[in-house]
Amino acid sequence: MTAAKLPEQCETMLDVRAGVDETDRALVALLVRRFGYMDAAARIKTDRGTVRDEARKAQVLDNVARAAEEAGLDGDRIRAVWNELVEQSIAHEFDRWDEARA
Repeated sequence: MTAAKLPEQCETMLDVRAGVDETDRALVALLVRRFGYMDAAARIKTDRGTVRDEARKAQVLDNVARAAEEAGLDGDRIRAVWNELVEQSIAHEFDRWDEARA
């Protein structure tokens, strides 16, 4: 399989779709790694009440919004995407925490 073209090299919608599909596969691989960190957190934390950490969530959202803006993206839009990612990560961590102690 050949690498997809960079966005600025795309000439057809097939090029665009190939790039999106390749990017999605890469994002899934990164999500596997990110959720692995949630597994580690669930293993390390001794108190279920510490799984949800609103201060840390706010920090993560601020960090990604700032990084997005520095990269030329809409920080609020990326913050909204990350809010869902963080909520799903927290849910995953709760599941793993409960499974480890069942």
